[in-house]
Amino acid sequence: MVVRSARQIDVRRISPTDTNYFAILFDPERDGVDLVSVVEIFAVGGRTPPNTHARAHEFFYVLSGEGIAYCDGQARKIARGDALMLRPGATHQVVNTGARKLYTLTFMVPNEDFAELIRAGDPLSLDDEDLRTLTGSC
Repeated sequence: MVVRSARQIDVRRISPTDTNYFAILFDPERDGVDLVSVVEIFAVGGRTPPNTHARAHEFFYVLSGEGIAYCDGQARKIARGDALMLRPGATHQVVNTGARKLYTLTFMVPNEDFAELIRAGDPLSLDDEDLRTLTGSC
C-alpha cells in the first residue's frame, strides 16, 4: 500500500512557459507501476499544448473548474464531475476557460514516458488554493 498526503506530492512544470503543472501522485519510477497519475492544474487561461500518445490512453476527471477538451476536430465543454477519455493516436488539448484554476485527476496508461517528462521539469510548490482544492478544506 502506498499513501501520500498533499504536502508530500512532488510538483513540476514541464516547461517554464507552460500554463499547466502537475502534482505527481503515482509513477513508475517511485511506485513500480506502468501508469502515471497526477493532479493536473491549469492556470486561468492555461492549456496543454496539442499532443498525442502512440499507445497510451489518457483519462481526466475534473475535480474543480471548467474548460474545453479538444480532440481530433471535436470540442466538448468539461466541468466538475466530468470524465474524459482520450484514445491512443488522438490529437488533443485541454484549455481552462473558467475564472479560476482547472484541476483534473489525470491518468496515462501505460506511462509512455510521460512521468519522465514531468520529472525532468522545474520543481514548484502547491499554493494555498491548490492545497485547499486537493484536501477539500475551506
